Amino acid sequence: MSYKRFLAQVILVLSTQLTYGQDFYFGADLSYVNEMEACGAVYTVDGVARDPYAVMHDHGCNLVRLRLWHTPAWYDQLNQGHRYSDLDDVMISISRAKTNGMKVQLDFHLSDTWADPGHQVVPAAWASVVSNQAALEDSLHQYILHTLSILGDNGLLPDIIQIGNETNRGILLSQATNDQGWSLDWTRNVVLFQAALDAIEETKVNYSASIKTAIHIADPGDVEWYVEQFAINGFTGYDIIGISYYWQWHQPVTIPQVGQVISRLRQNYPGKDVMIFETAYGWTTQNADAANNILFNIATGYAPLSPANQKKWMTDLTQTVIDNGGKGVIYWEPAWVSTGCSTQWVTGSSWDNATFFDFDNEVIGDGGIGWMTYPYIFTSSKDAPGEQGRAIKLYYSDGEIIIDHRGSDSFNYPFTLKLYSIDGRLITLNTTESGDETGIVRLPATGLATGCYIASLQDGLSRIFADKICVFRP
Repeated sequence: MSYKRFLAQVILVLSTQLTYGQDFYFGADLSYVNEMEACGAVYTVDGVARDPYAVMHDHGCNLVRLRLWHTPAWYDQLNQGHRYSDLDDVMISISRAKTNGMKVQLDFHLSDTWADPGHQVVPAAWASVVSNQAALEDSLHQYILHTLSILGDNGLLPDIIQIGNETNRGILLSQATNDQGWSLDWTRNVVLFQAALDAIEETKVNYSASIKTAIHIADPGDVEWYVEQFAINGFTGYDIIGISYYWQWHQPVTIPQVGQVISRLRQNYPGKDVMIFETAYGWTTQNADAANNILFNIATGYAPLSPANQKKWMTDLTQTVIDNGGKGVIYWEPAWVSTGCSTQWVTGSSWDNATFFDFDNEVIGDGGIGWMTYPYIFTSSKDAPGEQGRAIKLYYSDGEIIIDHRGSDSFNYPFTLKLYSIDGRLITLNTTESGDETGIVRLPATGLATGCYIASLQDGLSRIFADKICVFRP
C-alpha cells in the first residue's frame, strides 16, 4: 500500500471515525489527577506508567470535566500546602486535556470549597457584599470575565462552562443563609446566573469562541422542577441541562426513570441538550486505606460490586441516555486513587472503590473504563439529525473484531475487512460471504497486540466504512 494511498485512508478514517456518536460526550472528571500525582500516585497500564489523561483518551474519553474553586486557602494547611482546583492548577489540567485531544468542561463551583446541594457558600472574598445584590452581581461578572480572559489569552478556553455545581439551593449564599436549611430566592438567583452568563457571552465575542453554557442540578427526581423555575423566572439563555445521578443518593430513581426524565426535558425544552454531569458506581466493597468509602450502595440488578457490574451500570445508563436523546455522560473522579495525602476530612481516598484503577493504580481493563468504547446504538428516533445515518460500528472485544450493522438496512454481503497498523502495514484480511439476522459479525483476532489499528470495511456494493479499533487488555 503506497504512503499516499494510506494517508488517504487515514484521512477517511479520521473524517468518519466515531461519526455514530461524534456529538456524544464520553466524559471523565479528572480534577484530582494533578494532586494525586503530586502525592505519589503513578497510574499504570500493563504495569507501565502512563499519563492518566492519555489513558482516558485511549479508552474513548472525549471530554474532561474540571472544577474551579475561587480561593481554596484551606489547602495551605494540608500536605505540602499546595493548592489545587484553583486557576493555576486548572490551567495545567486544561492544557493536559487539550494536549491529549479531549474537549474541556469547566465547572465554576462559585465557592472556595465544595459546592453541592447542601453547601453553596459565597467565596470569602465576596462575603462582605453577599447582601448587596448589585455589588455581588458585579463581583461575579468580573470574576468570570477575568478568569476566562486569562484562559483565552493562553489558548485554554473550555468548550463547555457550567454556572455553579449542583445548584439545588441557588448560588453564592451567606454562611447563615446556607446553614438555615433549604431556601431559594429565585429573583436573586436568576440575576446572579444571568451575570455569569453575560460574562461568558462577552468572552465568546472577545475571543470568537464557541462555548456551550450549562446549569447543573443534582437528582433526576428534582431537575424538572428546577428547569421549570429557571424558565418561569426568565433564565433561559443557557445550552445544556446537567444532572447528577448516583444510586447512592438518588435511589429509588432507576436508570429507566432517568431516561424518562431526559426524554421529557428534551420534549419540553427542545432547544436544550441534556447530559449526565456526574455519575459513578463502585467496583469493590474493599477499601484501599483507612478512609471510609462513601459510595457503597448496590443497585438492584448490579450486584455484587465488581468491575463487570461497574461497567454494566455505566453502559446501561449511557445507552439509556442515548435512547432518550441525551448528549453525554461524565464519570466523576475515576482517578481519585489512594495516596498518603489528606483531604479536609481523612487521609487517603474516599472513592478508591469507584475509580477505574485497582489498589495498585493499575487500570482495570475489564472494569468501568470500558464503558466509553462499548458498542452503543445511536439509532434512536430522538437522536439529532444526521446520527441515524451511521449504520456501521467496528470494534474489538475479547479476541474478536466485531462488525455491528444493526442500525443499517442497506449493508450488503459479501464484505472484505482489512486491518492496518497505524504506520500503514496490512495486519489481517478477512472476507465474509454472508451473515445472519442478528446484524453482528464476529471475526477472530486473537493475535492483536495492545494498541490502535485502522479498519477498512468494503461491502458488496463497494462502499467503504472505516473506523479506528483499539485493543486493550486487563
